[in-house]
Amino acid sequence: MNRTEWLVPIGLILLSLVPVLAGAARIAELSGGAEITPDNARFFASPLPVVVHILSVTIYALLGAFQFAPSLRRRKPKWHRTAGRILVPAGLAAALSGLWMTLFYALPESDGALLNMMRLVFGSAMLLSIILGVTAVRQRDFPRHGDWMMHGYAIGLGAGTQVLTHLPWFLLFGVPDEFTKAMLMGAGWVINLAVAEWVIRKRRARYGRSRRAPTVSL
Repeated sequence: MNRTEWLVPIGLILLSLVPVLAGAARIAELSGGAEITPDNARFFASPLPVVVHILSVTIYALLGAFQFAPSLRRRKPKWHRTAGRILVPAGLAAALSGLWMTLFYALPESDGALLNMMRLVFGSAMLLSIILGVTAVRQRDFPRHGDWMMHGYAIGLGAGTQVLTHLPWFLLFGVPDEFTKAMLMGAGWVINLAVAEWVIRKRRARYGRSRRAPTVSL
């Protein structure tokens, strides 16, 4: 990859760094016998879903970042396919474990029904996007495959953007209330999907212009 193409994967990795590190700290907490508090009791009571979620999201976020390097896909298609075979189950595990935790873990005091509903909606959308992406590639519809997988990745990386939506509020106003937290969390997912849709539309427009360009014979 040239230097410019490195910027996108590096940016995505940096965006995912805080939630990945937070997940690693959570696993260390669970394995190290930390004190059980109201904030972490649900994880100690049923650790498997959160461990699956953390590990799958880590793989999905970090490895998935390199799928956004066009020259890597062109020059090493075998690598792209191999990475995809890892990313699909990782993404499905991340979405399904997230949905399980939303449905069956005790609701934290700082959360509420609105945020839970958002988690169900966006988690289901991530799951559906990955399934549709796999269906598209099996039909050899590669543009549609890329579109759906980008949507799925955008949702999966929502936790990274949610750090950025929360930080200004924390600095200016302190801890958000239940409704504000839901809005800040939702903003993270919406921003990511909006960026993904912008990239997809831009790519479609460029592809359409290249197909309409006249061929000159000499």
